[in-house]
Amino acid sequence: MNVPASMRREVINRASNRCEYCGLAQVGQEAVFHVDHICPVMEGGATNLENLALACVSCSLRKGARQAGSDPLSGKAVKYYHPRRQRWQEHFRWKGCRVQGLTATGRATVDGLKMNRALAQAIRAEEKLLGRHPPPTREP
Repeated sequence: MNVPASMRREVINRASNRCEYCGLAQVGQEAVFHVDHICPVMEGGATNLENLALACVSCSLRKGARQAGSDPLSGKAVKYYHPRRQRWQEHFRWKGCRVQGLTATGRATVDGLKMNRALAQAIRAEEKLLGRHPPPTREP
């Protein structure tokens, strides 16, 4: 579903031009980040600011139309992190260039979106050298 340009700009500004899942900065990336429907349209999600998040291509494609994954610790199905309704720092923390899930939601999101794949960690290491990692703490 197409997101109007004005709404897209608002989502980008609200996210400070960073992926709202893994924190990657759009600056320096070749691929343009996606405006993601947190609750997918096919599941009844609306195209409104409450249901939109800026996502890097990797997080967006791995999340797809899914809203939940499996907590690798308990094996239970849990909903993924919701950038509009939850605080990032309650579910995740930075451990160097790795994202550590602190809760079932955080662990399922890290695992499902493959936030700690080797390439992501390499990009974060480079971002650290450029003063762009870790990202500043944000409120929902």
